[in-house]
Amino acid sequence: MAQQDLKHVPESIRMVLIGPPGAGKGTQAPNLKERFCACHLATGDMLRSQVAKKTALGLEAKKIMDQGGLVSDEIMVNMIKHELSTNSECKNGFILDGFPRTIPQAQKLDQMLVEQGRPLEKAVELKIDDELLVSRITGRLVHPASGRSYHKIFNPPAKDMKDDVTGEDLVQRSDDNADALKKRLGAYHQQTEPIVDFYKKTGIWSGVDASQSPKTVWSDILKCLGK
Repeated sequence: MAQQDLKHVPESIRMVLIGPPGAGKGTQAPNLKERFCACHLATGDMLRSQVAKKTALGLEAKKIMDQGGLVSDEIMVNMIKHELSTNSECKNGFILDGFPRTIPQAQKLDQMLVEQGRPLEKAVELKIDDELLVSRITGRLVHPASGRSYHKIFNPPAKDMKDDVTGEDLVQRSDDNADALKKRLGAYHQQTEPIVDFYKKTGIWSGVDASQSPKTVWSDILKCLGK
């Protein structure tokens, strides 16, 4: 293929993004989506979209969630399968974010993707110390109307607790407090870290130091992907 043609052919990508809350998945996944013209499958968004569209899977999931239950691995894997077959953005590949969270989920996902002829190529883990995450997240301030975010230490507003653009009050999200975060991190270490070993065994794992600047993390992710 001639060099000039390469620009018009997006590279494909089939990957899982792993990392604790606050590691930067939400920052990096949109970059990956744009760079590879792939679909970003974040489990929460996918669930909400299927529930809103009242698909068969969405209705089933809603029933379970309304009763306070956890949506089964089966339903989640089928939702991903549904996206892969109906979402045109997925033809160049996908970035899975927030799934799998457990080894059984990783096994079910692998099985489905192999059957689809689209096995995973990479599992990239954003690695960061809990202490650093706590200071990162507990300092996060948000302007609710616009979604603009600040940080008490790293990116403070010009005026304390006020949005730079509108002068309106900034808030701290209720789940951004240290206790709630430590609970979420505990669950992450217990349930999700084992899948790192699962992917190390299959040879597709790469780790990135997520305590660096977002720009450096991004270039490290591209290196992991061999791009």
